Amino acid sequence: AQRVTAVIPLFPYSRQDKKDKSRAPISAKLVANMLSVAGADHIITLDLHASQIQGFFDIPVDNLYAEPAVIRWIQDQVDDWKEAVIVSPDAGGAKRVTAIADKLNINFALIHKERKIANQVASMVLVGDVEGRCAILVDDMADTCGTICAAANKLKEAGARRVFAMLTHGI
Repeated sequence: AQRVTAVIPLFPYSRQDKKDKSRAPISAKLVANMLSVAGADHIITLDLHASQIQGFFDIPVDNLYAEPAVIRWIQDQVDDWKEAVIVSPDAGGAKRVTAIADKLNINFALIHKERKIANQVASMVLVGDVEGRCAILVDDMADTCGTICAAANKLKEAGARRVFAMLTHGI
């Protein structure tokens, strides 16, 4: 082939985009290198866990966003969406939910979480008001759904009338 475009909806190892401790691998960079060496000339992916991953490549990367589909679904399926609150289950998703909330012209909230070990949330604190309103959790990926379930419980405890969760990648 004259040109090879790799379409990768879920970029592998995208959570391993930085060092969290000494001598830890940056596996997302390794995958980027492997794709280039294998002959890819262009990458198309969806909702990268961290936009900085695009910088790991020496070839063009198109990071498509699920945001337009999320907004359309909310407007079509959530009757009271104009009074809803878009919620990030962690601080890392704040930019994503504020962009969606701004486009819908509604409020947003976020949940600050602390982990003691991977895939296990130690504590959660809600920042924002959801009492008596529909809360819509939006995140890029979930593996065990522990964070999403804990966040939904936190929102119900805070008085949310109902809770939806929207995720781009279920892994």
